[in-house]
Amino acid sequence: MIQYIISEIRTFWPIRCREENDRMLARDIGIDLGTANVLIHVKGKGIVLNEPSVVAIDKNTGKVLAVGEEARRMVGRTPGNIVAIRPLKDGVIADFDVTEAMLKHFINKLNVKGVLSKPRILICCPTNITSVEQKAIREAAEKSGGKKIYLEEEPKVAAIGAGMDIFQPSGNMVVDIGGGTTDVAVLSMGDIVTASSIKMAGDKFDWEILNYIKKEYKLLIGERTAEDIKIQVATVFPGARQEEIDIRGRDMVTGLPRTITVRSKEIEGALRESVAVIVQASKSVLERTPPELSADIIDRGVILTGGGALLHGIDQLLADELLVPVLIAENPMECVAIGTGIMLENLDRIPTRKFS
Repeated sequence: MIQYIISEIRTFWPIRCREENDRMLARDIGIDLGTANVLIHVKGKGIVLNEPSVVAIDKNTGKVLAVGEEARRMVGRTPGNIVAIRPLKDGVIADFDVTEAMLKHFINKLNVKGVLSKPRILICCPTNITSVEQKAIREAAEKSGGKKIYLEEEPKVAAIGAGMDIFQPSGNMVVDIGGGTTDVAVLSMGDIVTASSIKMAGDKFDWEILNYIKKEYKLLIGERTAEDIKIQVATVFPGARQEEIDIRGRDMVTGLPRTITVRSKEIEGALRESVAVIVQASKSVLERTPPELSADIIDRGVILTGGGALLHGIDQLLADELLVPVLIAENPMECVAIGTGIMLENLDRIPTRKFS
């Protein structure tokens, strides 16, 4: 009997100690604070949260009613007193209080705070944000329960998450197409050599599709319908896709519901100008890249990350325009979050910008 008790203690005591240690000490977390989605990586656990950056608020009381996926389902379908807000715009904070409430909700949901300590938080941001915008992100993270806040540039973290070895003296190029911004960067020796950040990405594509349907068919559709069109039939490379979709909206002339059919060729034309801006930004970065690194990029190619990398034909178009191989990362939407996890494991060794 005594031997049995000793055996049980040996089996369960280390587990009990680890659980108690986890409860007492906070876990470091990495946050991909995106315009469209928030992804959170908890050290030792991996990506534990992937939800839309949307908050539903009661305008009369100011009370937060829903956050994330639950709030996204309310977009365009709420009564007058409830508004679904996207607190981030173009990769930066547009509404500080709502962003703070959203982060606090997600962090509390994950239960990463310890009894004795608060978590260290690594947050990613676009390459060209101002010091005021950096301060806003830092304060929002602090107020949501962070102890030390680290800020890192998105394309650098995305490249690490995509499996690129950016710490060698060789050129690596990444194009990170998110919801609000597209970040283009050439990296070497663990840092950015040349970069560009433009406010042209997934949300803008949705707006262009919505606007095209409005002008061409005199039909009003919502953001979610525009996104469905982008995912199911859109392409940006001429002739690469031949799909069609039936969509419903409100007729601007009669005011009644109406159904139309939209084809891939139409959407290619609607997105042509927007995608050309991303192509031009990529060319601009390559033109400013030192020749030795340019030679490396010809060998290694360009890696596409972010949700926009899933836009049909974007890899073919960029390869055609830049005259270098273009590859889509294995999990483009999760690259930044995966990268934060790798950086969290090496937070004491990798140089990052600590803000508190």
